[in-house]
Amino acid sequence: MFITTKIADLVQIAPEDFSKESFVAIEDNINAKYANKVVQKVGLFVCLWDVTWTSEGQIGHGTGLVNVNVEFEMVVFRPFKHEVILARITHQTEEGIYLGMDFFSDIFVPAAELPDNSEFDTTEKVWVWKEEGQELYFDNNEMVRFRVIGEEWHDQTPTGPVEVDQAANQLLPPYKITGSMKEGGLGCCLWWE
Repeated sequence: MFITTKIADLVQIAPEDFSKESFVAIEDNINAKYANKVVQKVGLFVCLWDVTWTSEGQIGHGTGLVNVNVEFEMVVFRPFKHEVILARITHQTEEGIYLGMDFFSDIFVPAAELPDNSEFDTTEKVWVWKEEGQELYFDNNEMVRFRVIGEEWHDQTPTGPVEVDQAANQLLPPYKITGSMKEGGLGCCLWWE
């Protein structure tokens, strides 16, 4: 679910950070730039793990910023395919179930990946799994287990003014996980206790 990724970057320390220890100022700048951001084909950056190398600081001409080349490792959220993960149901539609975690909310389980004999109850707006004469509900805010079956990456680079109208209609998340609850042991955790 979590990996570490090595990165080399130029960190600029502003004069107001000179009162901090240099290592703390570097850490703060790296976390401010990368934490809680999605990098294409890498994942969601969570936090700094380790600083492996730093250069001597060079003061920028006319800016007062100290430029430091840094190599570091970041903790990244990127589950691997077929991994089983816990999440909460955020909302449900006829297309499927949307899930979220404390720090990531772009998880979708399509209707085709729900257990067989699952139906959408339009009055309650929830999915129901009908198994052996019982009706088991996928209630909102319920903790579920799902298996990762895919991931989608959507480039978030700005578009030109001509393309703005088409892009406004297609606001897609930068990183989306697709899951499945078809197998035994998957679905609402309460069912399997």
